Amino acid sequence: MQIINTILYIVVIGYLVYLAGSWLYYFIKGRQINGALSGEEFESTMRKAQIIDLREKNTFDAKHILGARNLPYTQLKYKEDELRPDLPVYLYEDRKSVSIRAAVKLQKKGFTDIKWLDERFSDWEGKTKKTNKL
Repeated sequence: MQIINTILYIVVIGYLVYLAGSWLYYFIKGRQINGALSGEEFESTMRKAQIIDLREKNTFDAKHILGARNLPYTQLKYKEDELRPDLPVYLYEDRKSVSIRAAVKLQKKGFTDIKWLDERFSDWEGKTKKTNKL
């Protein structure tokens, strides 16, 4: 029984170290990319950018930033070729960490002008749109 407890303890500690390391990695990468924008900055500079909503389709359809296109994070690696690398890419999601992860992926693919909403989409006060499906 003591061996099982020891193994379980090691697994839990290992998982916690992995989570902390992952968070630290993306925190540092986000600082290096330097793409965080407040809601006001995001809205005032987004006119010439590709605005990408990283949430799943059902949440996108419920409400999204006017002019945004839905490209769920789970599909990003399959559909990143739909984005133009010569235009700025503005990302948003309900969790900033997802936007930073997407920014890191896009940067590895050669995108250079990547920004993300530094707050939750639920806090967005700009123009929105609902896609009604009947």
